[in-house]
Amino acid sequence: MKSISLAFASVCSLLAAASVLAVPSGSPKQAIVSAVNEANLTVLAGNTRPEANGADDQGAVEGSTPMQHMLLQLKRTPEREAALTQLIDDLHNPQSESFHQWLTPQQFAAHYGVASEDSATVARWLQSHGLTVNGMTPSGMLIDFSGTAAQVTQAFRTEIHHYLVDGVSHIANAGDPKIPTALAPVVAGVVSLHDFRPKGQLVPRPRPVYTYTTTNGTFHALVAGDIATIYNLKPLFDAGYTGKGQTIMVVEDTYLYTTSDWAVFRDTFGLSRYSAGSLTQVSPSGGISCTNPGFQGKKKDPGYGDDGEAAIDVEWASAAAPNASIVLAACEDTTTTFGGLIALVNALGGSNGPLPSVVSISYGEAEAVNGESANLTYYLAYQQAAAEGVSVFVSSGDEDAMSADNGNVAKHGIGVSGLTSTPYNVSVGGLDFGYTALGVDPSIYWSATNSPAFGSALSYIQEIPWNGSCASALLSAYYGGTTPAVFCNSSEVTTSTNPLNYFLNAFGGSGGPSGCALGSPAIAGVVSGSCVGYLKPQWQSGLFGNPNDGVRDIPDVSLFASNGIFDAYYVVCWSNPDPNIGGGFGCTGAPSTWAGFGGTSVSSPILAGIQALVDQKTKSRWGNPNTVYYALAKAEYGRKGSAACNSTTVAKTGNNCIFYDVTQGDNVGACQKFQGTAYDCFRGKGDKYGISSTSDSSSDPAYITNVGWDFPSGIGSVNAYNLVMEWPGG
Repeated sequence: MKSISLAFASVCSLLAAASVLAVPSGSPKQAIVSAVNEANLTVLAGNTRPEANGADDQGAVEGSTPMQHMLLQLKRTPEREAALTQLIDDLHNPQSESFHQWLTPQQFAAHYGVASEDSATVARWLQSHGLTVNGMTPSGMLIDFSGTAAQVTQAFRTEIHHYLVDGVSHIANAGDPKIPTALAPVVAGVVSLHDFRPKGQLVPRPRPVYTYTTTNGTFHALVAGDIATIYNLKPLFDAGYTGKGQTIMVVEDTYLYTTSDWAVFRDTFGLSRYSAGSLTQVSPSGGISCTNPGFQGKKKDPGYGDDGEAAIDVEWASAAAPNASIVLAACEDTTTTFGGLIALVNALGGSNGPLPSVVSISYGEAEAVNGESANLTYYLAYQQAAAEGVSVFVSSGDEDAMSADNGNVAKHGIGVSGLTSTPYNVSVGGLDFGYTALGVDPSIYWSATNSPAFGSALSYIQEIPWNGSCASALLSAYYGGTTPAVFCNSSEVTTSTNPLNYFLNAFGGSGGPSGCALGSPAIAGVVSGSCVGYLKPQWQSGLFGNPNDGVRDIPDVSLFASNGIFDAYYVVCWSNPDPNIGGGFGCTGAPSTWAGFGGTSVSSPILAGIQALVDQKTKSRWGNPNTVYYALAKAEYGRKGSAACNSTTVAKTGNNCIFYDVTQGDNVGACQKFQGTAYDCFRGKGDKYGISSTSDSSSDPAYITNVGWDFPSGIGSVNAYNLVMEWPGG
């Protein structure tokens, strides 16, 4: 293994660039220079939901309908934005005098917000339309306001309508909002004027339990000890690197059904011996109103409630960093705003005590669906986190390469989540174990008996992308004995009563290029029109395998995330008894009888936990750790990839790899026409279903793995011990 000093020198050389010390100075300058004229308007394009269409429209809501705690997103002047970008670069550059001189929330608010005169002008304009200003963030970048639907229509020139979508009633703006042009230099947009929410990135183990079988007839329920073995966490724990002194914040919109689930999880899997580990649930106060959500057990997505997501996050973050303080930060959803966003923004504002060192977010929404304003809000929040030294990990998604269709047969083409595609967060992808699909004896990797804490993994296990779609080459060959195109159109898959119909959905670890972070799609939900992606960050450029596409690509790093499609899945103590939201599992007896999940909502808190071990080892916070991940990956992969660290052939124990290069499999999903057109979907003649493709007219699957970086797995997965020990500054 390389010495730490050599690794540090390598990282420094890869990160180094001419740097000018960027010291915060001065206050933001006033940008609104003209009087507000209601006759001169600017359209805030790209902020109408795809569901707001004539087919689903049920008419305008009553004007008196309350719309509570909407958020208006403001923006910095171009000069302030350029200064902040340079400062963040310097904060992450080991050769800069500003390296790791993280801003306090107070410094950030003072130097990188908007002029107080501008925020006051915008607030007065809202009030002039009868809207109530409830507060704003210390930087003045977000304004919390409330009113009625009639007042919103008057102020933003768009009606609020009822929409019936898949049998569920929603409200949303019928068109893009408008504002007086005088405010355009400061107002970026309304975060949302609808009640659609980001979706938890979790996929339940199929119920009833397994209506299909694999040839080995055995299923492995992953527990904490298995992940500690597979990703080599045990020697870190033995050396005292357990997350002690670190805080991992998971962002939610509900509290747990019961905190005892977390305690039972730790007791059952041998984690309670790490006595410093703790769990608290908080509702962060700040400039944006945050209501304690308590337990919110209502059904939000088919088959589960958000409290299941919360249970996954707190338990598996604790599994990776058992002595860390786990903070579940949650605010209640408002009429139009996701409570998790409010919790994150307030937590970064600094009024709730010390900042967390690491944040994990397990929710997502496609860029082209989320809209430009909402995409920008997450971008700006993560940007603030990076400036304050907080590392943000976000699930890449569970919809293969097509996030706009929520795991259903894809109709809207290739697209990634706007919550994970920013250059200021680590996008965490999803993998599966490859032995079943590749015909390898599982006994190589699993003991025939469990340890007292129910662990049975023997070593690192070869990995493939997690992909449960019939369009997966590995899955179609295994279950159908044929090609994806033939399998997806076979009677086994297309017959709704057949167990294999489950594979028609496009679910698996998401990955692809940023395509609609900014701009407005010409076709709702489809990357089109004026859509553009985030520019490729400097630290992502030049890694072997990463395409020269000019845009931010996801994921960055991936970990196991399967829901059992080939064998293994994650065990979760989620004792909510309500079967209407996917509950009904107790946390008694063998863990194989507990709730089972997959999804990148599990891989994200685990990687966040590993980052907490890095922070403990180096005695430092790292802001956006992608700058180091990619530098280490460039050193390992070089110009040709790393044959020694190929996931399929690597020595399963005792290897020197930091990353495992996943080179078999894909995240191709099933797709079909939408309104007469096939977007990013290649269909054979006479086929109803096709495969996601970068071409509409030829089979160019989106996307397959390759040596080095790739869309299904990013850099690959990690050997946690080697990652922590080789991290610069350790």
